[in-house]
Amino acid sequence: MASRKDMRRTELVIPYVEPKEDKSTELGSTLTSSLPMAAMFTRNKAIGWVATVISLLNWISESPSQRNASATPGYLSFGMSILALGVTYMPLFMPPQANARMGATGTEAAPPMPPS
Repeated sequence: MASRKDMRRTELVIPYVEPKEDKSTELGSTLTSSLPMAAMFTRNKAIGWVATVISLLNWISESPSQRNASATPGYLSFGMSILALGVTYMPLFMPPQANARMGATGTEAAPPMPPS
């Protein structure tokens, strides 16, 4: 082994420089936490789908430094958006009762009795 010549050239060595931390405003984190709530409050299916796609993309593109600095993990935000999407489609599987659609709250007076 000692007879082999070392072919590496020291002038071609590039020193390692640690990349700078990304100091973005975390818009994606804000969207993944607020859009599912907006979808649940408004029961808007389009907002629910947008929330699901954005939270999935943020979860997939999460870097280790973002994972350590974030208070909410990516999978939890994705789960929240799936829950919001389920809430928007809930009337499709569990239709509201007829009394709820008429505006009856249960505090009105009883209907008059028919004469006998």
